[in-house]
Amino acid sequence: MTARTAFFGTPSAAIPSLAALRSISMVELVVTRPDRPRGRSGTPQPPAIKEAAAGWDLTVAQPNRAQEVIGLLAGIDLAVVVAYGQLLPADMLSATRCGFVNVHFSRLPRWRGAAPVARAVLAGDAATGVDIIQLDAGMDTGPLMARAAVDIDPTDTAGTLTDRLARMGGALLEETVPSILDGTIELTPQPAEGVSHAAKVTSVEAHLDPRAMSAEACDRMVRAFNPKPGAWGVVDGDRLKVWKATPRREATGPPGKIVVGDGHPVLKTADGDLELVEVQQAGKGRMAGDVWARGQRGALCWE
Repeated sequence: MTARTAFFGTPSAAIPSLAALRSISMVELVVTRPDRPRGRSGTPQPPAIKEAAAGWDLTVAQPNRAQEVIGLLAGIDLAVVVAYGQLLPADMLSATRCGFVNVHFSRLPRWRGAAPVARAVLAGDAATGVDIIQLDAGMDTGPLMARAAVDIDPTDTAGTLTDRLARMGGALLEETVPSILDGTIELTPQPAEGVSHAAKVTSVEAHLDPRAMSAEACDRMVRAFNPKPGAWGVVDGDRLKVWKATPRREATGPPGKIVVGDGHPVLKTADGDLELVEVQQAGKGRMAGDVWARGQRGALCWE
C-alpha cells in the first residue's frame, strides 16, 4: 500500500526533497508559507515550493500559522519538513502515524537554526553535510536518522553549497523514508558536544568592514551572504554590494582604500587585499568590478 505523506517547505532548496518524496509516496498535502511581496513593485509572489507543487498537481496550503493545517493531517503516515521557515507546534508533531522528520543542511549539533549554510561558510568550516532527524519540540534537537557529509570548496557561496546540499538531501530522503515507514529506522541521539546556533542572517551584519577584517574574512562574508542579503559597503555615497571577490596576499595599504589598476579594483583590508570581481551599485545590475571602476571618479574609499 502506498504511503500517504505531507510536505512542509518553502524555498527552491526544498524542491529536490519534495521530488524525492513524490517518487516514493503519495504526497497528499504540501504546506508552504503565504505569498510575499517581492521586487520594487511589491507584488505578492508564490514560494518556489508552491510553484513546483502546482506543476505536479499537488494540493497546497498556505497557512499563516502551521497549526491551522493540523486537521488536514488525519490519515497521513509521515510528514517531511525542509526549510519551511516556521517552528511547528509540539502537539502537531504527533499528528501523523510516523511523526515529522526534517532534512537539515548541516552536521548536527553544529549549526542548529535558520541559516546553517551561510553560518558554515562564514565560519570557514571545511565541511558540512545533510542530516535527517526526527522532529521534536526543540530547535533541531531531535535524534538522527541518516547523515551525509560534503566538503566546502574554497569558492563555495551559500547559494552553490545550498544547491549541492539540496540535491544530497533529496537523495538521502529517498533512501531513508522506507525504513521510517516500516519502523526499522535506528534513532541516534545528537552528540552533546559541539552545539552551535545558526541565527538568521541580516543586512546589518552583511556590512563589510575592511578596516577591522582581513581579506580572507571579507571573502568569507561575500560568499556567506551570496545570494542574500549580499555583502555591502558604501562607496562615494552609494551602496555597493560585492557578489564575487578574491583575497590576495599583496602588501596592503590604508584599509578601506580602493585601488584601481589594470584589472579588477582592489579593496585594502586590515590584512591583505580583496579583489572585487563582481559588484552591484544601488539601482543597477550586477557587473564586473573593472567595468564598475571605470565609471567612478576620484579617490574611492569604502565606508
